Amino acid sequence: MTAIGITGSALEAPTLAATRLRLTTRGRRALAVLAAVPAMLALAVALFLGGSSALASRDAGAPAGTFPTITVTAGESLWSIAQEVAPSADPRDVVDAIARLNGLQGVEVAAGQRLAIPVEYAPGR
Repeated sequence: MTAIGITGSALEAPTLAATRLRLTTRGRRALAVLAAVPAMLALAVALFLGGSSALASRDAGAPAGTFPTITVTAGESLWSIAQEVAPSADPRDVVDAIARLNGLQGVEVAAGQRLAIPVEYAPGR
């Protein structure tokens, strides 16, 4: 009979080589959907519960005669009107207030156009 010798390294568990995680195209798509679903749900809940409160309403605003109005003459601009109606205020603030009150998309005005002046800049105040 022959004796077989066993060394210490033969008794140890074999080590496994580390493998990299590999995602297929299908796996990447599934992860993207899983990541997007909570964001979509949060957006839907936000729109459903309170998103409409930020929209403009159809309620009537201030009555037509509430604000003093001026008629733009030839050669006038919002800047010159702002300096005229509120000489002590910053013209940039006055121009912005007039544009917002009248729903102007820009700062262009035409001769003959009627503009409402915010009450805080009204003459006699």
